[in-house]
Amino acid sequence: MSADTSTMDSTERTRALLTTAEPRRRRTDRIMAVLIWGAFGLAMLPLVSLLWTVLFNGAGRISIEFLTYSMRGIFGGDPSGGIYHAMMGTLIITGWAALISVPIGILVAIYLVEYGRGPLARSVTFFVDVMTGIPSIVAGLFAVSLFTIFFGPGARFGLMGAVALSVLMIPVVVRSCEEMLKLVPNELREASYALGVPKWLTIVRVVLRTSVAGLTTGVLLSVARVIGETAPLLVAVGVTDSINFNAFEGRMMTLPVFIYRQYSQGLATCREGQADCVADIALQNAWGAALTLIAIVMLLNIAGRLVNRWFAPKTR
Repeated sequence: MSADTSTMDSTERTRALLTTAEPRRRRTDRIMAVLIWGAFGLAMLPLVSLLWTVLFNGAGRISIEFLTYSMRGIFGGDPSGGIYHAMMGTLIITGWAALISVPIGILVAIYLVEYGRGPLARSVTFFVDVMTGIPSIVAGLFAVSLFTIFFGPGARFGLMGAVALSVLMIPVVVRSCEEMLKLVPNELREASYALGVPKWLTIVRVVLRTSVAGLTTGVLLSVARVIGETAPLLVAVGVTDSINFNAFEGRMMTLPVFIYRQYSQGLATCREGQADCVADIALQNAWGAALTLIAIVMLLNIAGRLVNRWFAPKTR
């Protein structure tokens, strides 16, 4: 009886030691939790401040007319202009840039993960790292130099901006997609090979299908990287106040360039008693366009989340 009692006491003591944290560890855990939450709060402060500032200054300018009119024929403090031409320019140029960058980036990532061996793979990795650090203005100058060879020094159209943005997008797509492809378990590849499936078909039907959610995230990261670029588009595409849907002819306006141009105009000169003149309308246009640009990025991210949820591997 005494032996059973001592065994039970020993078991209780062991359970107590295993389930009860030491006071020092409990204090350390609480301190680290406070520090982590504090760091999270500090990181969120600039983001919340930025969003609040843009929302506070730009929400009052948002209207149906502002989103559906262009700035053609708008001068001085006239408040009747809009950003429709800049929105369309941003979507068209970014779309063409993604159409150029995504296939190239994904193919390069597939090569590096599935086939890349030896000096060529190391060279590709090196140049991708170099391209990651290229200043955006250099990408714009590269596009201008390239198209000047074929179309002359005065050429400015949307495809030039798309090429400039694609130079910035490709390394982001390659790096992010490369990491996503590496996360695919090798057991899936080996099981496919064991069934006699060729390697190229294994990549298409197994590897890409398994990592499509991560690849979508990588593409969205690259789009978010370039959709707010101003310098390369200002150099390669120029500015215009008219609506232009053709990326192969004529200048196009984009939201970042529109924001820069409107903010740099400052206050308009209005005559005393002039009812159709708003002195700070250019600043209001800039804040409204900034809010619209943030909204577009948020919508793209929401669409990416939906794609991730739809294509993510089912666990049950």
